[in-house]
Amino acid sequence: MKHHLLIALIISTILFISHVTPAQQKPASETAVYGPDSQRQTGVPVGKVTKYVWKSKVFANTIREYYVYIPAQYDPKNPAALMVFQDGHTYVKEDGDFRVPVVFDNLIYQKAMPVTIGLFINPGQHGEELPKDPFKADNRSFEYDTLTSQYDRFLIEELIPEISKTYKLADSPAMRAIGGLSSGGICAFTAAWQRPDYFHKVLSHVGSFTNIKGGYVYPSIIRRTPPRNIKVFLQDGSNDLDNQYGNWWLGNLQMDAALRFSKYDYKFVGGTGGHNGKHGGSVLPESLRWLWADVIRK
Repeated sequence: MKHHLLIALIISTILFISHVTPAQQKPASETAVYGPDSQRQTGVPVGKVTKYVWKSKVFANTIREYYVYIPAQYDPKNPAALMVFQDGHTYVKEDGDFRVPVVFDNLIYQKAMPVTIGLFINPGQHGEELPKDPFKADNRSFEYDTLTSQYDRFLIEELIPEISKTYKLADSPAMRAIGGLSSGGICAFTAAWQRPDYFHKVLSHVGSFTNIKGGYVYPSIIRRTPPRNIKVFLQDGSNDLDNQYGNWWLGNLQMDAALRFSKYDYKFVGGTGGHNGKHGGSVLPESLRWLWADVIRK
């Protein structure tokens, strides 16, 4: 009898554990491990980052900060590539999770990516005062989670022409990339999905492919729509969010399966982390090398 009770207890425990969702499990310990490409290297030229403020017309009555990174190798005689980042404040920090200016400096110096201007944009806030925390800007979800071309218009009609007044940008979609994390990640995908003639490369960290504003539909749409000329890098962790809007890890797995089914040029890197930039930041050099490889080969 005791033997049967022990077996039943073991089976019950296994069944209980198998039904615990990733978000209910204790998150794996996350310590971002940065390689040399994410750290300042002696002899590598350092680009310049400048901060600006922008009042938008496409997103009426909103104000935001944005940053422009210009690599040391930029030559006005040669058009530069462009990469746009949503939630720019977190990507531009040299001591943050992503450290993009440092990574750009190193990879451009190594010729692992083209000479690339970085455009780091914060989400919009209504009124005349900037929010203390850009992540809490009141127009962020509308701009990032809405599945329309409005954000493309904001970029193509406003901010990119603004920096083009000073710097020469390449015309080819293959020389333009867009990325972001969370809602900024799905925003990056939407921008390229709506305008593949303008943005070819997508980088999504813990992307919100869930039902905040309908983004869960993308896997189905990808499967039923002729492939678009975009190249996609997805990153997520099995302990990402699980809430009333959906399960982020499952949403990214569905994107992975749909892009594979439709034979896209894409890569998915999964980990055990949560809803943050630690894993995405640690693999950023790898991500950028892969994204820009088609341009470098040419």
